[in-house]
Amino acid sequence: MLSLIFLITCALSWQECLATAQNSTYFNPVLSGWHSDPSCIQVDGTFYCVTSTFIAFPGLPIYASRDLINWRLISHAWNRESQLPGASNQTHGQQEGFYAATIRHHDGEFWVICEYLGLPGGMLATIFKSSDPYTETSWADPITFITPAGDLDLFWDDDGKLYIPAGGAVLLDVDLATGEILDSTALWSGTGGVWPEGPHLYRKDGYYYISSAEGGTELGHYQVMARSTSLTGPYEPCPYNPVLTNKGTDEYFQTVGHADLFQDLSGNWWGVALSTRSGPEWSIYPMGRETVLFPVTWDEGEWPVMEPVRGEMSGWPLPQTDRNLPGDGLFNADRDMYDFPAGSRFPLNLLYWRAPPEGAFSIAPEGGLRISPSRANLTGDGDELDGRLGISFVGRVQTDSLFKFQVLLDAHPPYVDHEAGVTLFLTQNNHADLGIVSRAADSCKNSTERVLRFRAVGDTAPPENIVTVPETWGAGPILLTIEAVNATHFTFLASSDSQTEEPIEVGTVSGRLVSGQSGPFTGTILGVYATCNGSGDGSRCPPDGDVYVKRWTYAGHGQLYTSSEVRPSSNYTSFGG
Repeated sequence: MLSLIFLITCALSWQECLATAQNSTYFNPVLSGWHSDPSCIQVDGTFYCVTSTFIAFPGLPIYASRDLINWRLISHAWNRESQLPGASNQTHGQQEGFYAATIRHHDGEFWVICEYLGLPGGMLATIFKSSDPYTETSWADPITFITPAGDLDLFWDDDGKLYIPAGGAVLLDVDLATGEILDSTALWSGTGGVWPEGPHLYRKDGYYYISSAEGGTELGHYQVMARSTSLTGPYEPCPYNPVLTNKGTDEYFQTVGHADLFQDLSGNWWGVALSTRSGPEWSIYPMGRETVLFPVTWDEGEWPVMEPVRGEMSGWPLPQTDRNLPGDGLFNADRDMYDFPAGSRFPLNLLYWRAPPEGAFSIAPEGGLRISPSRANLTGDGDELDGRLGISFVGRVQTDSLFKFQVLLDAHPPYVDHEAGVTLFLTQNNHADLGIVSRAADSCKNSTERVLRFRAVGDTAPPENIVTVPETWGAGPILLTIEAVNATHFTFLASSDSQTEEPIEVGTVSGRLVSGQSGPFTGTILGVYATCNGSGDGSRCPPDGDVYVKRWTYAGHGQLYTSSEVRPSSNYTSFGG
């Protein structure tokens, strides 16, 4: 009977039924974990995205996908400190650096534009270009100029002339050879919401469309649009503004905004935006601002209609699943399994908080990741040790609601209060660490012993806990574990590599510690660090403190797509009517 009804209905409207039958189902976020301010394009059937990275290094990751679901990290636009020399160690704030990146393709080249905040000379506009985004070294040193407005876009008009739209819907005409701003034109004042930001300019069906975000990047975030038949206006606001938001709802996905729109090869429109899996209670959201995907209906001469962001989405037919992409970077949903064999390349998905100290990390000749400790620790106390000269800390973004992160660490800190360990890190003001620490031994006046120390920094930090390393573990490497056991808490465990079945639980921390707080634009990083906690002088610790990562693993165990529903930690898509 249902089949008969379906056939009769299709006879009346076969196009509508065919579209329904071919609709795709997928889950958000498509780039899970900290991926703020997404911007995406499609070039010859491959999609490319960039996201903001603030003071993390390398910065401005470039992802590629052929199916909109499987995204491979292929390079970073900022991958050499020399591309912007001295910027990292001049940037003091935890939420400065590269903001609101846009990616575009023009005349065979990929362009990435954004602003860098925190430098003494003012807000620095940067434009990175590459003819081959799969090769890190192809990203040239940036074109730079001081900009009066941030959140920059790239727009080539019909005559091929480049303009740079900026926050507050200001259109900049810039001489890229000299950095001189030739003209600045206000296009549209927006709808009156606070902090108009992230503008993008599109040309379609005889109109210029401006899309920008308003309302701040928290629960009040939303997207608005306006259009004009002339580049310089006047611009008519969309009568249906806001065109995209979850403001004022009880949806699990909140803060939706800072959107960018693009087409697939079939001509279907899609959009990406940032969103936070927090629910309206806005309390625990350790992965911060993530990238979500939504279908867009944009008929000729009409305003675009954007599908509201949910955890489970249905929309246009997705391209056929395809992970056949160049490069050796991980796909966003893949697990880490690294033992750093001699001569191997450094994994592309690992990052630092600012550019690292010179020589702090290397692959040892005998294998393993060698880390030379820094004087600055993760907290960075005082001007000399605030971390601007680099911290010996390397990590990866938390990309799953439930996960297990483990590091087999060979660490024998030679001096009292030297340490190495693993960390759940938001910024230098909010993190929780499990370290192998050297302290004076009670049994012998001039000797030291290893202890496990759990401690956290932040308003909701639990008490410090110290546990003596059991004698039965001997002097071998120690397996340190951070595990998200549920949606709200992380546990910190340690064991000997030969006794992993009975780990010691050294600490537990609420996800509130790494949600918002001092890092409202970022998300949690899981990593390993080594520090002499300020001993030594200049930029150097006392000698003989190197530690070795023998094994590094990260595995996702589940993704929340509503406040109570979990799916397996793998990208998923299905087709059907």
